[in-house]
Amino acid sequence: MTSLTSTYKLQNGVEIPIVGFGTWQTPDGEVARSSVEMALRAGYRHIDTAEAYGNEESVGQGIIDSDVARSDIFLTSKLWNSYRGYDETIAAFNDSLKKLKTDYLDLFLIHWANPIKFRDHWQKSNAESWRAMEDLYEAGKIKAIGVSNFRTHHLEELKKTAKVLPLVNQMFLAPGELQPQETAYAKEHNILLEAYSPLGTGKIFTDPTMQKVAAETGKSVAQVAIKWSLAHGFLPLPKSVHEEYIKENANIFDFELTEEQVKTIDALDGVVGKATDPDTTNF
Repeated sequence: MTSLTSTYKLQNGVEIPIVGFGTWQTPDGEVARSSVEMALRAGYRHIDTAEAYGNEESVGQGIIDSDVARSDIFLTSKLWNSYRGYDETIAAFNDSLKKLKTDYLDLFLIHWANPIKFRDHWQKSNAESWRAMEDLYEAGKIKAIGVSNFRTHHLEELKKTAKVLPLVNQMFLAPGELQPQETAYAKEHNILLEAYSPLGTGKIFTDPTMQKVAAETGKSVAQVAIKWSLAHGFLPLPKSVHEEYIKENANIFDFELTEEQVKTIDALDGVVGKATDPDTTNF
């Protein structure tokens, strides 16, 4: 892992850059467009968005404006909770393609395991959406399919009908929130874990332990948090809309954390909050 273009290899052989650029909470319009363009010009080759973020059109325009070839970019979007079932999933996927101005996705995820709209039959609705994603995958419209915010029991349920098992699970993983059960399950089943909000939506910056490790390494708290994520084999998705921090978050390949520093950070608990329970969400 020596650069932003270094990759993990998924179970199906698809290579995915080890750090992605997150766009959750990035406002639609010029802010999203310019931040994606800046990220690609800074060397990122992995962009993560979602229908629910409301910024797919701007993300797509930022990709075009960067002049980086689409084939050199790993692009992810997600199926929102409003849509389940075979036909609705196909329609939502095609809508995302249109907004992103592309004819394929590198990765498509089911965004949440148990939306309130489908709570009394989430198993069946996920299975039908997954069947649609499998067909899109087999047709070459998606290079890899996966899930987000799925716990072990959701994955076990999906396995009952899946022909293609999830290649990725994107979860809230940051110092203070390791989700040990889900992390262990993913490693046992060779599912790549993507870490959204790896900086704890900004809460990590005031933690004394993180500040201490940052001082020891001569790096920023953000850089330490991203490096910690990589030390665990996660794929972090840091987000920023400021060019200075976009570049700083990419500058993480000239130092290593010691085993002791990693363990010190591992011992943190709850400093950035805890993951939302997908079975009790109100969305």
